[in-house]
Amino acid sequence: MTSSESGAHPRFAAALEELGLGELHAEIRRFPDATRTAAEAAEAIGCELSQICKSLIFAADNVPVLVLMDGASRVDVERVREELGAEKVTRAKADVVRETTGYAIGGVPPFGHRTQTRVLADRSLLDHDTVWAAAGTPHTVFPMDPKTLIAHAGGTLVDVREQST
Repeated sequence: MTSSESGAHPRFAAALEELGLGELHAEIRRFPDATRTAAEAAEAIGCELSQICKSLIFAADNVPVLVLMDGASRVDVERVREELGAEKVTRAKADVVRETTGYAIGGVPPFGHRTQTRVLADRSLLDHDTVWAAAGTPHTVFPMDPKTLIAHAGGTLVDVREQST
């Protein structure tokens, strides 16, 4: 199946092939409405919000870093800062996200990016057998077991989600 048939972004489709994950093309789901937010994606898929894997770009001392987080949680930037030993961590602006990953916000997949970045994966993703992540567009998602997803992303397991009080 080609990227145009699966709906995956061409860069992400090529990354699947390079990683030996071509069979995933058949599992990519395309939705007529955008699944730009975790809540929209969970509703469209029919899964729990926490089964969505958000791919979020932050700037740690102006260096992009990817944080993979479950859809029901928020990233604690102070914990990210501590994890990276950075002076300052902020949410990356849209142009930095596109420049770093090659994708627009709302469609950033966990791997297959334009540049190599440091990847932090929150341990909460391991609470599920399957998580769903963007396939390079705001309309496409794919399922994967979280350990495999984190391995392909080159992620380091960390605890960086905001703790509920």
